[in-house]
Amino acid sequence: MSKTLIVIGLVAIAAGLLWPWLSKLPLGHLPGDIVIKRDNFSFFFPITTMILLSGAISLLLWLLNR
Repeated sequence: MSKTLIVIGLVAIAAGLLWPWLSKLPLGHLPGDIVIKRDNFSFFFPITTMILLSGAISLLLWLLNR
């Protein structure tokens, strides 16, 4: 459990340090992300982005547990 928490902490630190470059990635604006904009209302549901990130995290955790 402690190894997992250390890895999660290191990933969070790396994401924080790399944020200027990570924010330029097209995540959140992929085809399949649901965006509804009305006059006084906007709704954003990044389903494709969530599926992609879930797959990447699952792959990373699978590789770490091998």
